[in-house]
Amino acid sequence: MNADDVKSILETQLVDCEIKVEADGSHVNIIVVGDIFDGKRAVQRQQLVYAALNEHIASGAIHAVNMKTYSVQEWQQLA
Repeated sequence: MNADDVKSILETQLVDCEIKVEADGSHVNIIVVGDIFDGKRAVQRQQLVYAALNEHIASGAIHAVNMKTYSVQEWQQLA
């Protein structure tokens, strides 16, 4: 599964988020920035991303996911 495919899947589920995806075969690195993460713990944030990708993880199209999730405010503080 290529990076554009993964990004497209995430964009349908994580509306109004900035999403960056790098893919190397079935391994993907994801950065998601959005207000959807405000007030959520790390596990809750991961669950949102995994929910969008679950079908593709179950099928084996995606084997490993490395993700970083930030609220808009958190992202701005990193810059």
